[in-house]
Amino acid sequence: MTTSLTLITNLSTSSVNALAVLYSFRRCPYAMRARLALAVSQQQCTLREIVLRDKPAEMLRASAKATVPMLILANGEVIEQSLEIMLWALQRHDPAHWLSPPRRSMVAMRTLISENDGAFKHHLDRYKYPNRYKNEHECEQTFSVCHRDSAAVWLAELEKQLIAHAWLYGDKPSLADMAILPFVRQFAHTDGAWFAAQPWSNLQAWLTRFEASALYQSIMKKYLPWKTGDMVIRFPDLTDKDTTTILKNLA
Repeated sequence: MTTSLTLITNLSTSSVNALAVLYSFRRCPYAMRARLALAVSQQQCTLREIVLRDKPAEMLRASAKATVPMLILANGEVIEQSLEIMLWALQRHDPAHWLSPPRRSMVAMRTLISENDGAFKHHLDRYKYPNRYKNEHECEQTFSVCHRDSAAVWLAELEKQLIAHAWLYGDKPSLADMAILPFVRQFAHTDGAWFAAQPWSNLQAWLTRFEASALYQSIMKKYLPWKTGDMVIRFPDLTDKDTTTILKNLA
């Protein structure tokens, strides 16, 4: 996989000595999985919550792509891919062993994540946002349902995989679980009644377990959109007793 690192060369000395900066949007599944990995690995950064329709100038200067999540390291390197942010954090500290599940390998996890980020995400976007793809259909409702059903084929495969264990690769969560669950959550919340009616008891329990977890709750706190001059928000907050208790219990 090619890396998506660029370098900001006009950093001041004070910026170089600062924490990494994470531009994030609370509900974005890509940003969610980045925050999950940064939190569990205790790789503290400065969190800047943004509004997608009004991105700050600092973010736009850092990258022409300007998508979330974006992690700007203290040395000026910019990591723009959510999975790369996860790996960057976990390769520095992996107390919950997300990179080494008891069953299967990193290759298997990366393959499953690729399926999620590829075909499943393609169908999810068209199911949830059919109005964005008017040039691809004549009937919005039929189009949405068609892509819902196509995405459901892959979810049914995950259901089978979850029969034997609580998580995808064993009795504890892995990189694959945490990279995929934010997208399954988005799918489930598009039509909660339909999702609940499907014969996916293991998949549904998996998602419920994730959403009820202390780690998930900790990364979903609400923040006001960041603007220049705002007080620094450290994420994860390693001075907060509840946060440190959560991270200690995950190790």
